[in-house]
Amino acid sequence: MIRRVGEVPQRGQTYKMRAGAYAILPIGRRFLLTASMRDPLDIQLPGGGIDAGESPLRALFREVREETGWSIAQPLRLGAFRRFVFMPEYNLWAEKLCHVYVAHPARQLHMPTEPDHETLILDADDAIAALGNDGDRMFMEAYATGRP
Repeated sequence: MIRRVGEVPQRGQTYKMRAGAYAILPIGRRFLLTASMRDPLDIQLPGGGIDAGESPLRALFREVREETGWSIAQPLRLGAFRRFVFMPEYNLWAEKLCHVYVAHPARQLHMPTEPDHETLILDADDAIAALGNDGDRMFMEAYATGRP
């Protein structure tokens, strides 16, 4: 069973499954994150939705490049979590199935191409404190502290 984090699903609300792939990206003792600069500010692990016919790994490479401008190497799947959210940009109630990987940032190719996104590099404590959802924080803390 995949752990649910965050808000409890609302009774009577229909949720559409939306799978995504996200990455913990260590650079030395710091971590590469993405910030959606829309109001409110949302700091998260780089990644996003898996398109129809796309594998989680292909989505991970694409989404990290779009949101940060970086290429990545050697992704390793750490696990997954579920969360139930309203996604205003899609006007969608979603059950998000979030596959989480760790990968090595290989090189910065360009600035983020995803609108309103900026790249951040934070130390572990600041990254854990800044992440905007419980699942991202759970995986970052486990990775940074070496606890499963």
